[in-house]
Amino acid sequence: MDEKAKLLESLLESAKEYSKTSLELIKLKIIDKIADSLSSAIPLSVVIVLFASFLLFLSVGLAFWLGDLTGRIFYGFFFVAGFYILLAVILHFFLHKRIKGVIGDYFVRQLLK
Repeated sequence: MDEKAKLLESLLESAKEYSKTSLELIKLKIIDKIADSLSSAIPLSVVIVLFASFLLFLSVGLAFWLGDLTGRIFYGFFFVAGFYILLAVILHFFLHKRIKGVIGDYFVRQLLK
């Protein structure tokens, strides 16, 4: 009987160690996925910021140029602002679902990688 008790105790100890190891493995996999997602998102963020800066300076230059052509500087800014609001409306009504799907798919792929 003593032998069966030792065997059962050994089995319970092994099960306890297995559960601890499995939990640790799950934690490490989650940390790996988060680190991978962040390491992919940071360079993308830098590119987005640089592209936004480019668009900002391009827009300001275009606004001044259009303002110079029309004779009133603020008209150029109105034209550029009108273009951007028109672009935003078009994107919202025609491409909103597609853009949302692409971004969602990208993050799901990053997490399941």
